[in-house]
Amino acid sequence: MNILAICGAANKNRNTAAMLKSAYDGAMSTAGKSGSAKGEIIYLYDLNYRGCIGCHSCKLLDKSKLGKCAEQDDLSSVLLKAIDADVVLIGSPIYFGNVTGEIRSFLERYLFPGITYNRDHKPVYAKRAKVGWIFTMNAPGTAYTEYAEKLAGLSSRIIGESEFVMACQTQQMDDYSKYAADMFDVEMVKKRHIEQFPKDCEAAFEMGKRLAKKALP
Repeated sequence: MNILAICGAANKNRNTAAMLKSAYDGAMSTAGKSGSAKGEIIYLYDLNYRGCIGCHSCKLLDKSKLGKCAEQDDLSSVLLKAIDADVVLIGSPIYFGNVTGEIRSFLERYLFPGITYNRDHKPVYAKRAKVGWIFTMNAPGTAYTEYAEKLAGLSSRIIGESEFVMACQTQQMDDYSKYAADMFDVEMVKKRHIEQFPKDCEAAFEMGKRLAKKALP
């Protein structure tokens, strides 16, 4: 079983990366029972790439091109791994009501080649994967639940069965007094980080286990 985790956060040591690692560990703990588990965490901020350029090469009827992104850069090998994965885990903080630019560019080149403009909108990728999303934000969860459901629904149609977990009102800074950020109830945020964030990581771990279990042959 192949487990691939995609981190769309710049910081490898904070909330999104921590939750993604928890989901990855959960998936690997189950995938290992299959006897041959392979896994990898990829940090998109380490790579040099861009989003879809609208060339439509991935829509050509030529079987060597249909469903394949024609761009060649650091993301090319990642896309091949994602298409071949049994479980794909995608983590992103929410910036201005959306995933990070790195995740957005990744999704353009991962999801868009996976569909055609045919009337039946049949997915192109031969292999169906299980997809787990991780979202972190400083806003209340109700603010972006609909957005998370929309992304999970999109990946369910193109890639395979999807679900998500969210961490809300997360702690972003160690010392808020150094920043123009007096809108936050700092004590509440720090308290949540101590009491709630471990539960969020556990929820991510359980999601990873659940998805890997569903992906077992």
